[in-house]
Amino acid sequence: MKKKDSVSVSGTDRRGFIKKAGAATLFSATTLNAGFANSFLTKNKVLKVGLVGCGGRGTGAAVQALRADPDTVLHAMADAFEDRLTSSLELLKKAHGQRAEVKKNRQFVGFDAYQKLIDSGVDVVLLAAPPGFRPQHFAAAIEAGKHVFYEKPVAVDAPGIRKVLEAAKKAKDKNLSIVSGLCFRYDLQKQALFGKVLNGDIGEIKSISSIRNGGELWYKERQPDWNDMQYKMRNWYYYNWLSGDFIVEMFVHSTDMISWAMGERMPLSATGVGGRQWRTEEKYGNIYDHFAVEFDYGGGLKGNVTTRQLKGGSSRNSVEIAGSKGNALYEGDRHEIWGAKTWKYEGEKNDMYQSEQDAFFKSIREENPLNDAERAANSTLMAILSRDVAYSGQTITWDEAMNSNVFLGPKDDEYSWDLQFDGTGIPIPGITKMI
Repeated sequence: MKKKDSVSVSGTDRRGFIKKAGAATLFSATTLNAGFANSFLTKNKVLKVGLVGCGGRGTGAAVQALRADPDTVLHAMADAFEDRLTSSLELLKKAHGQRAEVKKNRQFVGFDAYQKLIDSGVDVVLLAAPPGFRPQHFAAAIEAGKHVFYEKPVAVDAPGIRKVLEAAKKAKDKNLSIVSGLCFRYDLQKQALFGKVLNGDIGEIKSISSIRNGGELWYKERQPDWNDMQYKMRNWYYYNWLSGDFIVEMFVHSTDMISWAMGERMPLSATGVGGRQWRTEEKYGNIYDHFAVEFDYGGGLKGNVTTRQLKGGSSRNSVEIAGSKGNALYEGDRHEIWGAKTWKYEGEKNDMYQSEQDAFFKSIREENPLNDAERAANSTLMAILSRDVAYSGQTITWDEAMNSNVFLGPKDDEYSWDLQFDGTGIPIPGITKMI
């Protein structure tokens, strides 16, 4: 495949060139079967990419997506807010020039913008709106036959998880590639570390733990022209029906690494605590600022996780695994094993965000679909389970979490700028019900 430095959004793709060259007979039923023709088109056409959710992560994903495959263009963009779309587009044009020249009639704004983008002729959809919208956007993209990269977490509650899993089955039937934003799976250091754990280098796993402690995050002051819904959408992180709470929105990376190290084995149940000690002001919505959870895998095997976000505290991001023959540790830039088989990663390092897009587009071009939906859904549900045991103060089993009918947000068709919605309020352990 010949590489091009830039491609205009309105330019002729390779399929159009073939048609103009009078090569229609190349694809006639008398010379090639339809399957081979479709294969040729997939491997050679210019792929039209659509971005839903134009914040920092969405913009970054779009930059990396166009970098992953030279025969891609940014065809359409969608966001709830026009200013976010405009600022994102400017950054993308600086990064990719003509390949990111999105015409005004393919810039969609509002709660229904995602559907307009899906219907605009895109081949690939990047989903990076707040997590509360993820199941709705994902299901619509799959229904329309689009390849999907969707950011983590994949949902904020169990009904959303089930919707994602249902759509993922359709994606498999349609031979679509779907890749989640659980980017640590594409980090070379962690691939090596967890590969050795799964290979038995530390023996039988006896316990596993993860800590992720961080500081204060962004907050957007209310502006005079913002109504209640606009204010909450601008500060989506602080409302569990939009973000899932920070243990779902951010700590899902850690539950995913635990799942990875455990060979995708899920806990049988969980018990935990959490609350608000530092984020007590009304501006922080209804999310917690700390959690501590114990997972029970049966047979005496336990997992323990803690996470907090507060200003002035120490930071840490780690996973530690104790085995019958040694221990494995990821913390910051350390990836080590000590015990019977001592080892330390000293190999190549990579940009995991770029690597996940490289793998995604490679799978599309080679018509060898990736589908990580079940894995990503399980890792997300593990984070949801962690949140729910803290919110409720109850021990909850995996099956109870998966089958819960507690829905945190408004119904998909209820969203509007005039909607007044407070969600569950601040959860109170012992009173709040999550199953």
